[in-house]
This record gives sequence, structure tokens and C-alpha cells, in this order.
Amino acid sequence: MTSNGALAGQTAFVTGGSGGIGGASAERLVRDGAAVLLMARDASRLASQRDALLAAYPHAQVDVHAGDACQEDDVRAALAAAFALRGRLDIVVPTVGGGGGFRPLLSYESAQFRAVLELNVMSTFLAVRHGAPLMANGGAIVCLSATSARRAIANLAAAAAAKGAIESFVLAAAEELAVMNIRVNAVRPGLTTSGNTAALRQGGIIEQYVAQTPLASSHQQAGTPQNVADTIRYLAGPESSWVTGQSIAVDGGMELRRHPQLDIDKIDERNADQVLK
Repeated sequence: MTSNGALAGQTAFVTGGSGGIGGASAERLVRDGAAVLLMARDASRLASQRDALLAAYPHAQVDVHAGDACQEDDVRAALAAAFALRGRLDIVVPTVGGGGGFRPLLSYESAQFRAVLELNVMSTFLAVRHGAPLMANGGAIVCLSATSARRAIANLAAAAAAKGAIESFVLAAAEELAVMNIRVNAVRPGLTTSGNTAALRQGGIIEQYVAQTPLASSHQQAGTPQNVADTIRYLAGPESSWVTGQSIAVDGGMELRRHPQLDIDKIDERNADQVLK
């Protein structure tokens, strides 16, 4: 971190802060000078993430708040703690999402489908609803969508519905919050390898994906959390000051084609609650 980084003096709030994309996003924001508060449910994983960031950037301001991003009181308390770091809030990055796993549409119980919508849509809404009023200096909100919002993906109906709702929400929020000089955008990852993709390694699922994705096939790898975090950092910073209401695909060109055909029958159902981000 440098005192004259592009985000110096600013404060960021990141939900899902113990996850791959959330943690990578926090690192990119800290690197450019932002103070960051990470929120997630697992206090021990949050503490580990904070310690890793401070080891890499000893002079950074990094704090954590254990709580549920779908619980209003938890979100408001975490946002208050973020604001207290520097007496301001400039960047909100709600990364909580996923859920549902690979499941045929007609196999969902209503409670299962509702839970996926709640996890993705309400966690995003609450961060924006209670974060925006604290952004007196304007700022940037960067939400997390997924390629399933734009491309038909069999057996991910709940996740697709949830991410599609987030994309529509981003448009409405960008329109309404522009008067406050708050920009609202989204990042739309394709398959992103992180700690929660173990099930997708069964039966060569990731290899199938890589073989059918333009840049992934030439690089011999799927996307990384850092790929996504770089775009989140762009949308959070001054470089994108004239950008709002957009959703940017970070997918190795997957959306140039139809979604890869995956042999999901080889995924162990006990570990199938993974996300094609």
C-alpha cells in the first residue's frame, strides 16, 4: 500500500470477505490505499484474511466484522464499523452469493429456490440500501453477477434467476443513486477457481470448461479470483468515473459462445453446492 495510491484516504466495505473473490478484492483495494472492512460469518477465517493482508501491507487499515450479510442488523453494524475507520465510506463491494448447486429445475423445493434468491439478492440489496446513505462524498458500488445471468446454463436455474435480478437491480440503483454521485456497476465472472471449487475437479469438470472457453483454452486454466478483483478495482476507482449501470464479463470469452456443456453427473452431490460465478 502506498499513501499516494489511487484510493488513498478512502474506505471500502466488502461482504463475503473471507471468500476467494472477496479476499482478492480486498487485497486490490488495500494495495491502492483504501482502508477496508471485511464482513463474513466465519470469524476465524476473517481474522486469517485480515492477518494476511496486514502481513503484506503492514501500514494498511484493515478491520473485520463477523455477521450475516442477509441480516439487516448485522449489515448496518458492519457498515457503521467501516465508516468509523476514516469517518467516511466510499466503496461497497457485496460479493456474497452462489448457492443452489447443480440441480434440475423441477427438483427444487420452494424453500431451496427461495434461499438462493435470498442469499444473492437480499445480501446485495442490504449492502446498497444501508451503505449508500453513508457515502456522503459519492463513490462506487460494485456488485457480483455471473455469466448465468446472460447465458442459459442447465441445472443452475436458481442462481441464474438470482444473478439476473442483481443485474436489473444494478440498473435501477445506478439510475437512482447517480444524483448522489454514486456509481453502481457489476462484474460478471465465469468459472472462477478458488477454495470452493473442489467438487468441480471431479470427473474433469474444470478441464471440460477450460477446453470450451476461448482464453481459458489458450491459457490452460480457468479464471482466478484475482482476474475478477482487478475488474472490481477498476469499477471502484477513479479510472471508471464515467461508468455506471454496467455489468462487465470477466469470463475468458465464454459469452462469445454458448455455455460449455459439462458432465455434471460426475459431481458428487454431497459437494455439489458450488458456483459457476
